[in-house]
Amino acid sequence: MNLSQIPRVKTITKEIFIRDYFKPQKPVVVERFIEDWPAYSKWNLNYMREIAGDKEVPLYDDRPVHHEDGFNEPHAKMKMSDYIDLLQNEPTKYRIFLWNILKEIPELQEDYEYPDFGLRLMKKLPMLFFGGQGSHTFMHFDIDLANIFHFHFEGKKECIMFPQSESKHLYKIPHSLITHESIDFANPDFEKWPAIKNANGYRTHLEHGDVLYIPEGYWHYMKYITPGFSMSLRSIAKNPKNLFFAFYNVIVMRNYDGLMRKVRGQKWIDWKNEQAILRTDKN
Repeated sequence: MNLSQIPRVKTITKEIFIRDYFKPQKPVVVERFIEDWPAYSKWNLNYMREIAGDKEVPLYDDRPVHHEDGFNEPHAKMKMSDYIDLLQNEPTKYRIFLWNILKEIPELQEDYEYPDFGLRLMKKLPMLFFGGQGSHTFMHFDIDLANIFHFHFEGKKECIMFPQSESKHLYKIPHSLITHESIDFANPDFEKWPAIKNANGYRTHLEHGDVLYIPEGYWHYMKYITPGFSMSLRSIAKNPKNLFFAFYNVIVMRNYDGLMRKVRGQKWIDWKNEQAILRTDKN
């Protein structure tokens, strides 16, 4: 694929961030921004087992979307202590995403600060993401098209990203936030998915302490090379067009898709998958 390495800097001021990355909507990795946080030295899988081991957590894998699946409905649930044992002992496709640490473990908030990147961060929505070796997300973008700051703690993770302008090459599923689920973006089959060769995107690997800025509405695919976890903070979309589509996605698209799943069942999912291929090939 046509993937450029995401620029990396040791640290950054809010003035440089706004000028060089936020305004042009370009991703960046900051390597040494959180070394003064208690979380930088404290947060690892063993600590999470200690502080949250008795919490039941929602788990997701990479099974194809089914019409009976609710929006963000988990595929399984498990105590955090058991899940971390699973992560540390064997590869697993189970992931945790969008786990609100303020709601579940409020004391974790004492371990980090809300950094000043020049954007107002939503302080009620810090989310944790966990994954086992080899697990991955579908290529997707967030429903609110927010500016995302992704703070990585334990493990190593591969990230592949595309701006919205590349959607026409990515086999986007209509009325959805994902691309066709059969595509392995870590090793795509270009004979089956030829349009991907025309997409221009970015790639990087995240390790302990790295902070990834994901601009508004960027497509992103995450693959856990080793077991690990990250935290995301977000700021609402500032581009009026993106802000409009954020409201559209939440109020119209999500509800329409849910209705059609009930009315047409799996035929609706199959039709969307077919349309992803037909529309991309037409482009």
